[in-house]
Amino acid sequence: MSLPVSFIHFPKITDPRGNLTFLQNPDQLPFKIERVFWTYDVPGGEIRGAHAYRQQQEVIIALSGSFDVVITNPDGTSEKFSLNRSYYGMYLPPLTWRQMENFSTNSLGLHISSDPYNDADYIRDFKEYQQFFNEAQHRI
Repeated sequence: MSLPVSFIHFPKITDPRGNLTFLQNPDQLPFKIERVFWTYDVPGGEIRGAHAYRQQQEVIIALSGSFDVVITNPDGTSEKFSLNRSYYGMYLPPLTWRQMENFSTNSLGLHISSDPYNDADYIRDFKEYQQFFNEAQHRI
């Protein structure tokens, strides 16, 4: 079972002086932006994320450098996606278990979220995630 992650192609305006990419609500994102944060200076071999959100939606963009996003499905299978272009964003719906790894030197990851920070929205234990996901599927 694969979760419905998708990619958003942002406008890329090329110019000999340097390219420009932008995003704006509601044109490119499937949600209203409530929080933005970024990851940087990640030491070699470190992993970020390793959680899911109950309600929050997120778009992740590699503004500089590259890193991999590993999506682990509730059945334990996983898919790896490399982010390395600043004009593509990876959309992650609620209940998507993710972790970021394999950060290049000086990588910069931008995270755009549908909700303000709320620790109660995080699921940080994979077994708890599997249980919550299965219960959510039965309610649908």
